[in-house]
Amino acid sequence: MSTGVPGKPARAVEVYDFSRPTTLARDHARVLELAFETFARQWGTQLTAQVRVISQVTCEQVVMSGYDEYAASLPATTTMVLCTVEGLEAQAVLQFPSAAALFWVAHMLGGTGLPAPPERPFTQIEQALVRRLMDDALEDLRYSLGGLLTLPIAVGGIQYNSQFAQAAATSDLMIVASFIIRVGDKTTAATLALPAEALLPQLGEPGPPVSATPPVDLLRAQLGWVPVDVSLRLAHARVLPSAILALAVGDVLAIPHPTHRPLDLVVDGRTLARAAVGATGSRLACIIIDTEEKTP
Repeated sequence: MSTGVPGKPARAVEVYDFSRPTTLARDHARVLELAFETFARQWGTQLTAQVRVISQVTCEQVVMSGYDEYAASLPATTTMVLCTVEGLEAQAVLQFPSAAALFWVAHMLGGTGLPAPPERPFTQIEQALVRRLMDDALEDLRYSLGGLLTLPIAVGGIQYNSQFAQAAATSDLMIVASFIIRVGDKTTAATLALPAEALLPQLGEPGPPVSATPPVDLLRAQLGWVPVDVSLRLAHARVLPSAILALAVGDVLAIPHPTHRPLDLVVDGRTLARAAVGATGSRLACIIIDTEEKTP
C-alpha cells in the first residue's frame, strides 16, 4: 500500500581525484584575485581608449574548475576567443556575448550601438576589430599577471558555440576569472579561463607565510595583550565546616595573617609578588614591595 510519501532521491556521487584538486589554496586564490583585479582595471582603461566610451571592468570571482564544468556554465551561443599558450595543448579562453562585442565595434566605427545588435557571428571587418581589442586585452593580461604567466600567449580562432569549441580536454583544470564589463550604459558578463598548468607552477607550494620573528617572541607579544585578573590575598585560614555554616552577622573570623606582613599579589592562583595596601585618590591601591623569583 502506498503511503503517499515520495521516495527519497538517490544521492549523486561525484568522483574526486585527490591528485588533482579542483579548489585553490587560500593564499593562491588571493594572489590570483589581486592579479586579475589589476587586469580588470587595465582592461577597462584599454576599452575606454579603443571604444571611446567610458568603460569599467570589475573582477567578480576567481575559481579553479575542470574545462567541461566551465564550458557547461557558458551560454550555448556566445563569443569564445581561443588563445594559444606556447608549449601547452590546452588553450585560454576569453568569453563574452557577441552582442556586447558588436556594441563595442559600433562605437569604434563612430556609431551608437542602437538598436541593440543581435547575437550573430562577426563579419570579417568586425572580427578584425574584435581581434585587435583582444590583442590589447592579452597585453594587459601579461602585464597584470607578471611572473605568474611566463608562457607566451596569443589570439587564435574565434568560436560561437560553447559546446563545440574544444579549447582543452574535458578533464583539464582551468583558472576561471569572472568579470562584469560596463561600457557606457551597457553591462555584460565575461569570463577568462587560463590553463591551470600555466599558472600554478609559479605560485609554489601553498602554506602559511613564514615570519622572521621567532615564535617565542610572537607568543610573548600576544600574551602581553591578554587581560588577567589580579587580586590581593591574605594568608589562608583553616576553618571547620561547622564554623562556616554557623557564621552570622557580627561574628569575628580570625585570619592568621600578621599585621606587619604584606599581602600576596595573585594571578590565577599563583603568587607573583607581595604588596602593601595603599591608596590612589579615592580608590584602594597596592604598592609592590618584592617579587617572586622567576624559574628558568
